[in-house]
Amino acid sequence: MAGGDGPLAGIKVVELAHIMAGPVCGLMLADMGADVIKVEKVPGGDDSRRFLPPDIGGESAAFMMMNRNKRGIAVNLKDDGGKDVIKRMLKSVDVVTENYRTGTMERLGLGYEELKKDNPGLIYCAITGFGRSGPYAERGGFDLIAQGMSGLMSITGEGPGRRLVKVGAPVTDITAGILGALGVVSAYVQKLKTGKGQQIDTSLFEAGITHTYWQSAIGFATGVAPKPMGSAHPLNAPYQAFETKDGWITVGAANQANWLRFLDVLERPKLAKDTRFTDNASRMAHLTELNDLLSDIFLERTKGEWLELMEAAGVPAGPVLDVVEMHNDPHAIARGMVTEVKHGRLGSVKTLGCPVKFSETPSGTIDGAPIYGQHTRAVLAEFGYADEEIKDLISDGAVVAAEG
Repeated sequence: MAGGDGPLAGIKVVELAHIMAGPVCGLMLADMGADVIKVEKVPGGDDSRRFLPPDIGGESAAFMMMNRNKRGIAVNLKDDGGKDVIKRMLKSVDVVTENYRTGTMERLGLGYEELKKDNPGLIYCAITGFGRSGPYAERGGFDLIAQGMSGLMSITGEGPGRRLVKVGAPVTDITAGILGALGVVSAYVQKLKTGKGQQIDTSLFEAGITHTYWQSAIGFATGVAPKPMGSAHPLNAPYQAFETKDGWITVGAANQANWLRFLDVLERPKLAKDTRFTDNASRMAHLTELNDLLSDIFLERTKGEWLELMEAAGVPAGPVLDVVEMHNDPHAIARGMVTEVKHGRLGSVKTLGCPVKFSETPSGTIDGAPIYGQHTRAVLAEFGYADEEIKDLISDGAVVAAEG
């Protein structure tokens, strides 16, 4: 595959990125039609190939999730021949993405200032732990560290005084990748107007900060740092998860119209006149009392019974699904969020679909993640290398190509 039919068809991207944040950026671009060429290191390839278990037929499930729809080549960046390969590629592509520590690419002679001399239209997307400026610019970064330093971990958990927990998903990695993809598309729009490329700089730290919008609004207004609230909302109530006879559901009955409908479902209309709960400000002021009261009521019925009543009344509610239950949910399937791709060695493999749909230029997941070095020969040929030159690069260890 060399890009799909999505809105970014025709854009060529070189991904010099590994593990998650950078590959998420490439994943978004590839799903929308860009031709993303993933460059893996020699030896061993992307570290996520060794995130085992689990595996599917010996292939890392983690690697396959992050790298579908991409072509893969393996290049030794410590070898002069390998660096020359990358430099040749970057003279003509539209975009390069990387998520190495600040300064690494410059030391390899692959920094933006150097590359733009030969390719002034190049869009260079750098995703780091803390960004390329400021006192922490030289630090390495991981999702856990970014969640802690961005304030995100301080608002995540069951409540004040409980053990700290991080968000279960690596949200700063994923969000930084999405921000990077947004930056690439924005820079490409600008390039269409001016012909000039530019450098994009975002980070896990900033990605974590973006998830504190509500809590930062509270902090700016009050000077008090919000604390974790379990599944509850810092500004509205009731808006959280409740345990029923046989499992958990979520309920969003925060605005006044939904609150009154919600009381009808609960068969507690008198609570509408309870001064502790008459409006949202009152409910937030008496949140513990409200939660205790509602928690007892929800234990009276099963989640199925409650959800049927909520839907009939127009009160937003839903079941709490585990990940495998989500995979089998009919709406997730109908929206194409659970799909299959064709892997070069394993055949059909399940994966998650593209979360953005377009009416005229459909995005989609087509191919599975590349086998290590799967497209090395084909990609080098596209960039002008003759067969004998490719053989020499392989024999010299500058690149690795899969058999066949």
